[in-house]
Amino acid sequence: MPAPKKALRRTLSVTSAALTALAVLSPAALAAPDPSKSPTPTPPASMSTMGGARLGKPGTQVDLAGGAPVLPKDLTARSWIVADAESGDVLAAHNAHWRLAPASTLKMLFADTLLPKWPKTTQHKVEVSDLAGIGAGSSLVGVKEEETYTVHDLWLGVFLRSGNDAVHVLSAMNGGVDRTVADMNEHAEELQALDTNVVSPDGYDAPHQVSSAYDLTLFARSGLQKKDFREYASTVSAKFPGQTEKDKKGKTTRNSFEIQNTNRLLSGDSDMDVYPGIAGVKNGNTTNAGATFTGVAERNGKVLLVTVMNPAKDEHNEVYKETARLFDWGFAAAGKTRPVGELVRPKSAAQASPGPDASGEAGGTGKGAAGTAPVAGSTASDGSGGVGIAAGVTAGVLVLLAGGAFLVNRKWPLPDLVRRRTRP
Repeated sequence: MPAPKKALRRTLSVTSAALTALAVLSPAALAAPDPSKSPTPTPPASMSTMGGARLGKPGTQVDLAGGAPVLPKDLTARSWIVADAESGDVLAAHNAHWRLAPASTLKMLFADTLLPKWPKTTQHKVEVSDLAGIGAGSSLVGVKEEETYTVHDLWLGVFLRSGNDAVHVLSAMNGGVDRTVADMNEHAEELQALDTNVVSPDGYDAPHQVSSAYDLTLFARSGLQKKDFREYASTVSAKFPGQTEKDKKGKTTRNSFEIQNTNRLLSGDSDMDVYPGIAGVKNGNTTNAGATFTGVAERNGKVLLVTVMNPAKDEHNEVYKETARLFDWGFAAAGKTRPVGELVRPKSAAQASPGPDASGEAGGTGKGAAGTAPVAGSTASDGSGGVGIAAGVTAGVLVLLAGGAFLVNRKWPLPDLVRRRTRP
């Protein structure tokens, strides 16, 4: 063979090997931007087209039919999405695939990944090493070293107080932070959430840690398949174990203290009411991410998911106010818009549809949350000390309807997610 052809063949072989090596690397690892370097407020000209070509375009994407209301004019978020939680139809979106810092909304992926690993009654004594590496200024629920907590306690700390200390303890139980980060990235890939690159399991700002409004919505939708996830996400207040104290006689006591959910659409605040029909899911706020939020709400049999990332308007609770306006629009526009994309199913769900007996329960024993539908303000049946499930929600009580046939046109149906009815 002539020498030039040999050289060409060697060049092609090297090129092929290099491309193969790149192909096996995570797309997120290759291309994840660094949000810690003050990202420009201008979205990329080209983004992922997962879920549809229009979702990869910068700017607002909506297709209004006759009689559909216009979108709210006062939206300032860098990225947002409004989707039907059950059909997966995306009703409208704005820079849906823009890869931004996620803050504690990333805890939805953390919970969806780890919730099935242990029964909620599992106990763990916290070691000093469990709390190592928590970022300065992190949100904490008050986990103390050398104290014993149930998994149920720790998940309440994650969902209600966004406790990074609870996240780190659960990560330690899972084999450590590095193992948990790997598990989360693997699960994100299974969900086809390819905008996401996890660096820290609690969502604390870290170089190259990114997600998108689209991916956060996928995490919420997947998590809401699990009964425990739905219960924790809709809990307004709970009792959390305090520190053990010993009196002069050597007698030990351990009291608990109340924790409140920081999701203001669920718990309300001085400048806003509880949003009717709200049932979760997770908020976040860091220096790089700004305010982020994903919420789920139901009205007249329609269940919507809304994600809002980093509103530019610097007002108290702005992320919740813009979310509420998008919920209002979505419920009014349902049936009057043509979808601009869809929430894709996980890889495994695309190959198998859930049967009518799918419970979506989490927890190693399969018991998950309480077996009966909890009423607002009731005491949980596991004796957790009066966990209020959606207590104070004016739209009514959380009802988890059992079983039933799924509608044929639902691409990845929720197990009769949440239904609220007027209080008597």
